[in-house]
Amino acid sequence: MKIASLQPAVLVLAAILAACTPASQEAAEPETGEDAAAREASDAAFAVAPDLPGTGPHPAERDVRPDLPDHIVYRPRDLDAISDGQLGVLLWGNGGCSDNAASARFHLLEIASHGYVAIAPGKAYSGPDALPEPPREAAPSEDSFPPVETLPADLLSGLDWILAENDRADSPFHGLIDPEKVAVAGHSCGGLQAISVSADPRIATTIVHNSGVLNPGSFNPITGFSVAKEELGNIHAPVLYILGGEGDIAYPNGTDDFSRIDHVPVGLANLDVGHGGTFREPNGGKVATVAVQWLEWQLRGDEAASRWFIGEECGLCQNAEWTYESKGL
Repeated sequence: MKIASLQPAVLVLAAILAACTPASQEAAEPETGEDAAAREASDAAFAVAPDLPGTGPHPAERDVRPDLPDHIVYRPRDLDAISDGQLGVLLWGNGGCSDNAASARFHLLEIASHGYVAIAPGKAYSGPDALPEPPREAAPSEDSFPPVETLPADLLSGLDWILAENDRADSPFHGLIDPEKVAVAGHSCGGLQAISVSADPRIATTIVHNSGVLNPGSFNPITGFSVAKEELGNIHAPVLYILGGEGDIAYPNGTDDFSRIDHVPVGLANLDVGHGGTFREPNGGKVATVAVQWLEWQLRGDEAASRWFIGEECGLCQNAEWTYESKGL
């Protein structure tokens, strides 16, 4: 993947991983003063970093459409350069099930630059021209996370909108979307939303980032949303789990999901970066590279992309930074 030139302010982010809201499946370790300072520095750097156009063939931008004001659309900047039916769709679940639709903006811009429309629910509370973030409702207990601000229905409303735009004659997206090329993905609590949305028959593949479903009987710290292990059986298309190694608090549940799924093809990729992934690194970092290749294979049938995931000498199999296993691929 071609690496775009980076502005100095953004290069700083290459060494900073996000301390994303840990709305995953178990309580995080207590935060120390040093941890809090690092998180605040990360938040401050990310808040002022400019958007990047991605490294794909279609420089991308984020867009708030007047008829979809509670979502951000990440898309190729020059839609006139897109051929009919060329664009795929990625629905995105925000980390923490928050309504910060810019929390993974580098990742989503990178994906959009490869010919996708990525849609995240909420508004931009970081990056250029960020809105003041409203206070989040307090958690109901010390063991719980604040109530979720988005739900799986918000992801599906983005899909309904873009498919309607594809059919609307005077829309800038008219005819550009391939409705057979729709994926859903999400981070942490947003990954659980992706699992929930995967039951929709329009979904052709799923990527679950730093997430996994709680085992029956476990305490659910997420307020206002839950997914049961039985819902894994509703997934009807190939799924990729991308975890942050054993230091990722979602690792036990994500690996358990992988062990249980045996009715659809499934892959499990681990990069030892913890729960925050590489979402705040320029162009989404190494995780975005893998996500793009999965989408190119699953939605476009790209043979070169498939070699990242299948074969004894697959790209992830040979990469010492990653551990990888699969079933049914």
